[in-house]
Amino acid sequence: MSRERDTQASLFSQIDVSGVGPPSRSEDEGQNAQAEQTLLLRELLAAQDRQNELLEELIQQVGAVQRQKAKELGQWKRANPDLSQKCRRAAEALSRVQTEFLSSLTEEIDQNYEIFLDGEFMLNEFVDRFGPRLAHLNGVLQVLGQLASAPGQ
Repeated sequence: MSRERDTQASLFSQIDVSGVGPPSRSEDEGQNAQAEQTLLLRELLAAQDRQNELLEELIQQVGAVQRQKAKELGQWKRANPDLSQKCRRAAEALSRVQTEFLSSLTEEIDQNYEIFLDGEFMLNEFVDRFGPRLAHLNGVLQVLGQLASAPGQ
């Protein structure tokens, strides 16, 4: 029993929690520490100001690119109104196809949920069968949606 206490005592160290505060500093040391803290805070503030400036520039750049793309897309739609309308009709039709595809995909998942959990082979087969088709279908829909004119045009 005493051997067990010795082992436990060596595992833990003692901590003095008395009310002794930090060693007192002289006034010069306190002023130097305060000046150093002030300098560090000013440097942090300057760095944050610079970071904010860089973020504002980044937002302006991204915004300019987006505005340019939107302008070019609007010009293309005005130059090709018939094609833009055809893109809209195609996007709507393909959206209905996508809905049916997603319906069959979810039915397949509902029916084979346990099999997908148990076997990696069956899950890979499922992903190989539905994944690329879904990805390509989404890509085509995105392009058609961007080229389609608004309903009122």
